Amino acid sequence: MNNLRVRKIAFTAVLAAFAVVGSFFSFPVFGAKCAPAQHLANILGAVFLGPAWNVAAAFIASLIRNLIGAGTPLAFPGSMCGALLAGVLYRLVRRLPAAWLGEIAGTGLIGGMLSYPVARFVLGNDKAALLTFVVPFLISSAGGTAIGAVITVAMKRLGLLEAERNISGERHGGSR
Repeated sequence: MNNLRVRKIAFTAVLAAFAVVGSFFSFPVFGAKCAPAQHLANILGAVFLGPAWNVAAAFIASLIRNLIGAGTPLAFPGSMCGALLAGVLYRLVRRLPAAWLGEIAGTGLIGGMLSYPVARFVLGNDKAALLTFVVPFLISSAGGTAIGAVITVAMKRLGLLEAERNISGERHGGSR
């Protein structure tokens, strides 16, 4: 196994572990529960890992959270859609705001709407509707994205985003 693959596996595991441990930290915002750790992990994964590994980290975190009783099946569409869209947009645009926007739209809008069939047919929630989870997911993802934005901008100013090249193994030019 080459070093690049080992680095990606290790960082994926670190992000998944951070998301699991961080899932025990939340605070109320306008009646919704803001749990920013998964969203922060998605932002960092988008920048340092790319979409596929980022989705893997989100899946692993969601699976562990469900296995230990710290999450529901709604964690899967919520976390994985944000991880995918943040990773894809960052990979395409190479600008930090693309990752932030991808996380909010992926988790809040797409993940929120994809949670409806999970709530309805897996959890048996007859009161769930297509947009039931959109606002709470938007609030939570906005909180995590705000923290992620502060951290990634600070990392950029300190030149720490250069580590991205070491983890992702990619070379790209231009400013971000």
